[in-house]
Amino acid sequence: MSEQLLHCREQINALDNELLKLLNQRAKLAQQIGHLKECERLLHGHPDSVVLRPEREAQVIRRLQAANPGPLSNEAIAALFTEVMSQCRALEAPMTVAYLGPEGTFTEAAALKRFGSAVQGVSCTTIDDVFRAVESGTVQYGVVPVENSTEGAIGRTLDLLLQSSLQICGEVMLPIHQCLLSTLCDITAIQTVYSHPQSLGQCQGWLNVNLPHATRIPVSSNAEAARLATGHPNSAAIAGSQAVAHFALNLCVENIEDDARNTTRFLVLGKQQVAPSGIDKTSLVLSAVNRPGAVHDLLTSLACHGVSMTKFESRPSRSGLWEYVFYVDIEGHQTDEKVEPALTALKSSAAFLKILGSYPVAV
Repeated sequence: MSEQLLHCREQINALDNELLKLLNQRAKLAQQIGHLKECERLLHGHPDSVVLRPEREAQVIRRLQAANPGPLSNEAIAALFTEVMSQCRALEAPMTVAYLGPEGTFTEAAALKRFGSAVQGVSCTTIDDVFRAVESGTVQYGVVPVENSTEGAIGRTLDLLLQSSLQICGEVMLPIHQCLLSTLCDITAIQTVYSHPQSLGQCQGWLNVNLPHATRIPVSSNAEAARLATGHPNSAAIAGSQAVAHFALNLCVENIEDDARNTTRFLVLGKQQVAPSGIDKTSLVLSAVNRPGAVHDLLTSLACHGVSMTKFESRPSRSGLWEYVFYVDIEGHQTDEKVEPALTALKSSAAFLKILGSYPVAV
């Protein structure tokens, strides 16, 4: 071993020791904050007694990313400090998070990206079950998919947001890289492909070219597809690479999605209203009165106050035939100087308006 290499390793050892000391100092402060919050809760029912503060965590990561000199990427900084905060948060109090399961799904990966590994994950069979788990208090938070950049909105999530009293507390953007998994190594022998309908749609171009004669069978989740592929000969599953760790399958082909930018947006659901972080988003659902120009009036209420809209999606209403509700995302927090009067104006022109939550834009 060269003297220069030995010197570099000695420097790394010294830095690791310093990091260890600093991380434990941070953890002790997190414990102290947990004790203070518990005292506030017992004495006054103080709102700051909640363990998760999405706006604070977003501010921490943004500040560190802005100060990041490299060579670590900002994505790496976010991942590292999300895990640091996860471990420190666990010293304040345990946290449970429901997600659309089973293990090995993209929704589980989104939950881990947002909360880190120091949480207790609760796998749910359906999106409805995730909502019920949070509403009943069985878990503190839930993570559900809401839209994909290739296949569009997840209708069931939108419908439940309209019905539920839960608040959107955050969002997660997860790049989706689909893989072909099978017990076989020769994909020409594959006769059946299992996957979630969204994943089948995201990979239909690749399937048309590479497995044109294989039967495509939609199932409830990609993890369920992987489970089925393990027990059926001449079959395969489309799922994320994380499913390989849970099932006895070979990773035959990676990145078979038709769009390399394929991304799914997930929502974090809870019962708390999130304070402003400085870079926020507000989600709404509303309906227009039945008269000419009504939708134009809704949009004007936002435009006149200088509020930018980032999403506008219609969905059939459950209340009547050919009636629609509109799901809208706007820039800013509902308490912001520009947003608050815009929402007031919107209420006066809309037949119905529900604020689904204000939360930090995904970092």
